[in-house]
Amino acid sequence: MPVPENTGDFAYRRLRNVVEEIAIASGVPVPEVYVLEEDAGINAFAAGYSPTDAAVTVTRGALDKLDRDELQGVIAHEFSHVLNGDMRLNIRLIGVIFGILVMATIGRKIIEVAGRGRGRSTGGIVLFGAALFAAGYIGVLFARMIKASVSRHREYLADASAVQFTRQTDGIAGALKKIGGLAEGSRLSGEDREEVAHMLFGDGVGYSALFATHPPLLDRIKRLQPRFDPAEFAAVAAAWSQPVRVGDIEASNVSISGFAPAAVAARLAREPAAAPGRLPPADAVVCVEPERVSRQVGNPGTDDHRAAGVIHYTIPDPLREAAYRQERAMAVVFALLLAPDAGVRARQLDAIERRFDAGTRVDADALAMIVAQLHPLQHLPLAALAFPVLRRRPRPQLDRFLEVLDELIRADDHVSLSEYCLARLIRLQVIEALDPASARIAGRYKLPQLAGELADVFAILARHGHGDARVASRAYRLGLHETLPGSTAPYAPPADWIAALDHALPKLDRLAPAGKELVVRGLTLAIGEDGVMSVAEAELLRTICAALHCPLPPILQR
Repeated sequence: MPVPENTGDFAYRRLRNVVEEIAIASGVPVPEVYVLEEDAGINAFAAGYSPTDAAVTVTRGALDKLDRDELQGVIAHEFSHVLNGDMRLNIRLIGVIFGILVMATIGRKIIEVAGRGRGRSTGGIVLFGAALFAAGYIGVLFARMIKASVSRHREYLADASAVQFTRQTDGIAGALKKIGGLAEGSRLSGEDREEVAHMLFGDGVGYSALFATHPPLLDRIKRLQPRFDPAEFAAVAAAWSQPVRVGDIEASNVSISGFAPAAVAARLAREPAAAPGRLPPADAVVCVEPERVSRQVGNPGTDDHRAAGVIHYTIPDPLREAAYRQERAMAVVFALLLAPDAGVRARQLDAIERRFDAGTRVDADALAMIVAQLHPLQHLPLAALAFPVLRRRPRPQLDRFLEVLDELIRADDHVSLSEYCLARLIRLQVIEALDPASARIAGRYKLPQLAGELADVFAILARHGHGDARVASRAYRLGLHETLPGSTAPYAPPADWIAALDHALPKLDRLAPAGKELVVRGLTLAIGEDGVMSVAEAELLRTICAALHCPLPPILQR
């Protein structure tokens, strides 16, 4: 069942908090969240074709039996599958196996129908059906072996990525130990579990070694904690031999459901009220290390997780609650774009009322008063919280929503950098959610083929990031030379920088992965020519990376 955004259930709220924090830290939209209520085993999986239409599902057993660190490790593991493209690979594997199985099914039906006939030609038809049947099932056999081999390799990678993300092994290792020590393990109860076996966090079926979709549990744990003693499984089982209900325990004024060993019931109930740390001043700058920033793309670490926690927990509750509600999510995004000037804001509010209704106008105007208190780094994460609700809207309403966004940012005949970044990211995410398969375009361009587009992007970034024209020109040459050595294109920022970016970014998205990596390195070098990165530069870099499908976490002072 889906987990409501504004849920009051403690276990659901904890799950959503963990998912939202990791989504913000990864630089991807917040996915849909589901729970398999009938499954007592500890398991989870991510599904979808791209990060914008992703969904994360956990079992009831995972909610009841995992503490926050362990749940965090499991969700980080699943986000690794999202960021590494494993979801798309998993869906393709399902399609391939189903296609081969259909061939076998057709062969079986041909045999059944032709076998009832008595004509001379039936023998040949039966043989043809038998050939299809045999080829189909032999194909399925080998396809499942390949699927299992690929899945085992990706599970090791996802475990390692989860450790890098959370910077500790206790969380994910603790979840694996509970799978090994508890009777329910990670087994699923559904009839269709075989089809999704390779997508799960733990073995949900119980295959033999040849067809196992996951590495041996002991191997996974020992890669995380080499000194692990299998005798610990018995200790886990003993601790859970007489679980107690924790429904009467109160944490953060929320009643908790589920069971836990008496010794850890209170710890399971614990939920941090706020993340430690605080946001830097809005006009602060960040010291830039190009190598470090480029490594963050699609590869968040524990610093990114902490930064996301600060951003997430310091968003005011009224804004968070509004972002979670179907009828208010659009008003939240509109509030992010309302201008402080009274005349411009009146025109923007008129546009909202004309295209939607008076209630949305009033709500957006009221929320804008709270938005004015936000740190600039919280604007995009707030929109990300609203995204799961937004993408459930009907297509005509989403099209109208995007049109209103354009009206709002052009209401004063001037588009600021922050307005462009917000509108561009929302447009990217909404469009991809409507048609996720079209978002992944095979890389067919090489860097020299897009020399003009690269020159425009680097010139725009240099101009917005450096007030002094000479410094901007130097930054432009430094970044462009890193990406396209030997380029002699002069520093010439386009007059219509919005049109130039809108033209260049879709083409740059068609670069091969190695080319995109060079682009990100070059952009970071251009920004860091003066050794620092402003909030505006950081958000523009994140927007460009998102358009290139290279998600970049929020960049805070380290």
